Amino acid sequence: CGPAPRDGGWLIYSYTHMRFGPARAFALGARGFASRPPAVLSIQSHVCYGAAGNSAAVFPMRRLGVEVWPVNTVQFSNHTQYAEGWEGLPTPTEQIGLLAKGIERIGALGRCSAILSGYLGTEEQGGAVLDVVRRVKAANPAAIYCCDPVMGHPAKGCVVPEGVQRHHAEASAASADVLCPNVLELGVMTGSEPDTPQAVVRAARALLGAGSARLVLVKHLAHAGLSPDDSFEMLLVGHEEAWHIATPLLPFGRPPVGARD
Repeated sequence: CGPAPRDGGWLIYSYTHMRFGPARAFALGARGFASRPPAVLSIQSHVCYGAAGNSAAVFPMRRLGVEVWPVNTVQFSNHTQYAEGWEGLPTPTEQIGLLAKGIERIGALGRCSAILSGYLGTEEQGGAVLDVVRRVKAANPAAIYCCDPVMGHPAKGCVVPEGVQRHHAEASAASADVLCPNVLELGVMTGSEPDTPQAVVRAARALLGAGSARLVLVKHLAHAGLSPDDSFEMLLVGHEEAWHIATPLLPFGRPPVGARD
């Protein structure tokens, strides 16, 4: 979806799945902004069994040549969508800041070009993450903060406390350079229920207008997509243009978790 023409319609730029197609579309949409950083401070969940949060994100980033500094917000036995539940505890809130302080003490924090945050175990952890963001940006003003406001799944609803939802709707929306909500999380952050690509673009641009974000990547369109029964779809939304990408939706007995991480 691009800039609205004078008649109020939408220009649609759509990339279906092809070899290197989706990745190339993302690069085109973010050209001049999302160059590969030499180091990423990744503040996300960790699971012992399976792959979600840092357990999913660290390996592929390192394979791409990125130096990743993982900080875990929780350590769980498995991800939270098992019917049998999970075991484990959130990381103590103060430890998130202490780890960043230790990296700063050895003179490395200024080399951090991006902070990536994901699942928060508590609302208080959200404040600690933003303190780390401020510390990193003081050391490197060019650093980018990318926030994945993990709150739930479009088909299953929110799985985090109201305090975490409020933190993302207020503090994360105001502070991040890049926001990566799914369509459910986008609705929570904007007080809306987007159910079409056009409504998603409007909600994403509301976030862009309300805070410091330069891009909103809606990482899972679900029911708001063009073909939700057949495709996994995303929208990358900027102030002037938006880029739609899709890949075939494959059948699984149990849908995989962590693929977007």
